[in-house]
Amino acid sequence: RVAVVGAGVSGLTATKCCLDEGLEPTCFEQSQDIGGLWRYTEHIEAGRPSLYPSVISNTSKEMSAFSDFPYPEDFPVFLPNARLLDYLRRYAEHFGLWKHIKFETTVVSIQKRPDFATTGQWDVVTQVDGKRTSHVFDAVMVCSGNFYEPSLPLHCFPGIERFQGQYFHSRQYKHPDVFRGKRVLVVGMGNSGVDIAVEASRVATKVQPPSQLTSQGAWVLSRVFDHGYPWDMVFNTRLMSLIRNSLPGSLSWGLINYKVNQRFKHENYGLQPEKSRVVREPVINDDLPSYILTGRITIKPSVKEFKDNSVVFYNCPEEEPIDIVIFCTGYNVSFPFLEEAVIKVENKHASLYKYVFPTHLQRPTLAVLGLIKPFGAIMPVTEMQARWVTRVFRGLCQLPPQSVMEKEVQEKSKNQVQWFGLSFDEVLKTDCLVYMDELASFIGAKPSVLGLLCRDPWLALTIFFGPCTPYQYRLRGPGHWEGARQAILTQWDRTLKPTRTRV
Repeated sequence: RVAVVGAGVSGLTATKCCLDEGLEPTCFEQSQDIGGLWRYTEHIEAGRPSLYPSVISNTSKEMSAFSDFPYPEDFPVFLPNARLLDYLRRYAEHFGLWKHIKFETTVVSIQKRPDFATTGQWDVVTQVDGKRTSHVFDAVMVCSGNFYEPSLPLHCFPGIERFQGQYFHSRQYKHPDVFRGKRVLVVGMGNSGVDIAVEASRVATKVQPPSQLTSQGAWVLSRVFDHGYPWDMVFNTRLMSLIRNSLPGSLSWGLINYKVNQRFKHENYGLQPEKSRVVREPVINDDLPSYILTGRITIKPSVKEFKDNSVVFYNCPEEEPIDIVIFCTGYNVSFPFLEEAVIKVENKHASLYKYVFPTHLQRPTLAVLGLIKPFGAIMPVTEMQARWVTRVFRGLCQLPPQSVMEKEVQEKSKNQVQWFGLSFDEVLKTDCLVYMDELASFIGAKPSVLGLLCRDPWLALTIFFGPCTPYQYRLRGPGHWEGARQAILTQWDRTLKPTRTRV
């Protein structure tokens, strides 16, 4: 019996993978519906993510699909949140997941049983309408995500306590009307920060710079990439991954730098990352460069201090009048239902083997899914995690000794700090293709391009030179899907179908 915490993207695929492996899942969802981050509500609910209505997926539908369930061909290439939620509903219906989900059920605590060393079992306490119930589970899959506890480090912004204007975290943002006629400062340059700045600039005042973004710089990519194809279907191919990971560091960085500056030179727009040899999570936005060109958005250095009705930036002597500040400063990693001894979080980072398993448990019967920021779509990554985890739960895959896992976690943390820069979530970021291949090799589902070259050369060439769509991981091994080959060979048909509407 497996307890699954949360019925978002990770929780749904975890439930499905449990069923595939003959396990008995019970998914606990504290709200009244599935979807997690992708279910929009006008009001903000405690303990769950909050979405603004204009959110569109940053990854294309073919790269974001679960590996044995392609999106309908008429769905748009990049999905508004309502369409993505529709896909999740279809997924739950197709694989019979609804009956395994208990809605409006809050997980209060998860603790090891007294005989954990021999059984690996957990005591799980849930609450419904104020009534608590205890359960015993053989394993736990934590799929609660990390987008519900906002990080608002006000101590890093001198003078904010005397600022007389309005300020709030991006989690509270819903509609741009709040910015109408105002002078807006957006702090932070992740995807949410840029999205909100773009929306704010359409309604903010024209007297002062309508919206100001502060950051250490970022790579900005458009959803529309080379020759009009989706960015991730061009960027995340096996050929491109091989080149990126085979070249010396300086050459690899040079290639990425050249590619991201083809659309526009970041340095000319004030967007060049301060540490020129650091690769950060890219920002996916189609409007930012043109909004900078037209003066709607001004890029500023980091905030030095706030005054009563203004802000002072580093290297800028003049004060800038400001009415509203929105902090797009990310989220904390939090597991309120777990003891700190189970998963210890330090510096907003949980030390997990392959971003999934705590390294110190006597029995590998608890796993965390989705606590990762891949350079690509999260859905197939969490699905691959779930496929591996359920095989570990069944005893069909073994984890290495504790010392080996701890050593790898430490080394990976050091290496990624150097590669990705000292941002709060640096150790969560990874190359999704390399990571997926690694987990797939654990369960025997990694595609063999050389093996296919003899048996099915057209498929092999499509897999190597084309986008690394998730269906590749259903060609062989446990969970083999008969439709995988056809899904791969028709992936561009489904991509271009919704754009070729002028018959």
